[in-house]
Amino acid sequence: MRNPVGGHVPVAGGLATTGLAYARELEAETVQVFVANPRGWATPTGNPAQDEQFRAECAAEGISAYVHAPYLINFGSHTEETAERSVESLRHSLRRGREIGAPGVVVHTGSATGGRPREVALAQVRERMLPLLDELTHDDDPFLLLESTAGQGFSLCSRTWDFGPYFEALDAHPKLGVCLDTCHIFAAGHDLAGPHGMAQTLDLLVETVGEGRLKLIHANDSKDVVGAHKDRHENIGSGHIGEEPFRELMRHPATEGVPLIIETPGGKEGHAADVARLKKLRD
Repeated sequence: MRNPVGGHVPVAGGLATTGLAYARELEAETVQVFVANPRGWATPTGNPAQDEQFRAECAAEGISAYVHAPYLINFGSHTEETAERSVESLRHSLRRGREIGAPGVVVHTGSATGGRPREVALAQVRERMLPLLDELTHDDDPFLLLESTAGQGFSLCSRTWDFGPYFEALDAHPKLGVCLDTCHIFAAGHDLAGPHGMAQTLDLLVETVGEGRLKLIHANDSKDVVGAHKDRHENIGSGHIGEEPFRELMRHPATEGVPLIIETPGGKEGHAADVARLKKLRD
């Protein structure tokens, strides 16, 4: 399939029982899950029976499942405790990703805190994150997918070219990939809604990180205008990006085979409508 379309699904009550039931209601072809509280540092062990059922049913239904690491992770933090906990938390998400058969684990690229220069923060990213990438030695280990931010504060990665120094800091590790969030990249200043804006942005990304590194797309419209540096997602076609750029996205060579995950408002009904809208644009 050129672009499997799906959404982030709730898993409280069980990965397979809750998550996949929700996915079926969306008619999702791909899903994204949390394997820990996204706003905490806890690293819970999984439920092996749920893991096995989830893997088996995903395989049977041809659904690829991605993991989103917790939001608190920041490898650029000047606080030792945050840096250490970020390592533990991401290691946990990567391990759980392998246990449930996820091809990728998404992590936010973070920011330089405490008034430190970007170079110092990126050196710390290298020191803390590269060992985690080097631990990914199993054939079924997930890729680590970097997701840029909307450009708020002292963000380490918000424009396409910011992925360059980030990849350099991590030696362009073979297990490193990109998760492109359309709302974030638009908010950071790439005008996806302008003429050929989506294609130009994807071209820039490929120029920066090379072919084959784009592994996942968070397909979200934006409540705010281009360059607003605000991370506020909107339903597909109802925001400042609009429908047409998503059609353009699914025609670009760089997105061939790359799944689209929606993280939009509106609960289950809104999610189902967005999945259907994207499928229509694709087909």
